[in-house]
Amino acid sequence: MFNDKSILITGGTGSFGKKYVSTLLDRYRPRRLVIYSRDELKQYEMQQAFNQPCMRYFIGDVRDKDRLNQAMHGIDYVIHAAALKQVPAAEYNPTECIRTNIHGAENVIHAALANDVERVIALSTDKAANPINLYGATKLASDKLFVAANNMAGGHPTRFSVVRYGNVVGSRGSVVPFFRKQIADGTNALPITDDRMTRFWITLQDGVNFVLKNFERMHGGEIFVPKIPSVRITDVARAMAPDVPQHCIGIRPGEKLHEVMCPADDSHLTLAFDDHYVIQPTITFTSGPNDFSTNALGERGRPVDQGFEYNSGTNEHFLDDNEIREFNIRAGA
Repeated sequence: MFNDKSILITGGTGSFGKKYVSTLLDRYRPRRLVIYSRDELKQYEMQQAFNQPCMRYFIGDVRDKDRLNQAMHGIDYVIHAAALKQVPAAEYNPTECIRTNIHGAENVIHAALANDVERVIALSTDKAANPINLYGATKLASDKLFVAANNMAGGHPTRFSVVRYGNVVGSRGSVVPFFRKQIADGTNALPITDDRMTRFWITLQDGVNFVLKNFERMHGGEIFVPKIPSVRITDVARAMAPDVPQHCIGIRPGEKLHEVMCPADDSHLTLAFDDHYVIQPTITFTSGPNDFSTNALGERGRPVDQGFEYNSGTNEHFLDDNEIREFNIRAGA
């Protein structure tokens, strides 16, 4: 569905954007592939790897509605990946996080509607479910904005959905490259925030594949959540350095012990499909479908039990040490 289409990725110089571009260029023949981001150095570096004729690089910030509106002229599909993502940084710089993650989301929505973009998928995070930190709270607000945008569309063809998934193995700022550097530097012990901590685990390629598939599945208004394994952070450390001791340093500001992607409070809205969940909107749409039990590909979901919660600590599938190592190799981490 991406052949001869124009696609824009906000925050496109990040880990997700690079892998998404690589995958699109490998599998499809897009007419235009627009990277929209604010860092000229990262764009310059990315241009050295991706300089095909369809590539376009726009310097711009999602806080700038006019620049976004200009960049979206003639765009068919948008992936909104731009965000301030570091939990401690958001706790110390709340206004900046709000301006990018909430006001930026509003700007993306308005620009997409103004340009009659066909489909928009916004990337969310497990931290948006029952948030206890500012980053999660801003992403929850962003999720709500993108879902409600389907009612704002009016006569516009634009449809909006959200993809929410867990920690990406090897992505910038994640624990695997941090541990790897510590090990390479000859650390005497790997720092663990809490030995009870668990996280959902997904490779960058699997995340990209999931987003690609959901462009085909979406009606507009869904939050898509993949069924993925969990890890214990102590197991990750042991799998990477079995002979290196671990020491607990305490949870950082805004951190959780476990992550949730489908909260129990949303169980009455949650549908289970073969390889993913869908959280249906809390609001009724005045136009378009309100039945999400069958997606645009004809896949059927079923309601989960009342009180169901998709939690990294109670997940049925935990990776063992060998599987963690295999994940790291597959992720190139």
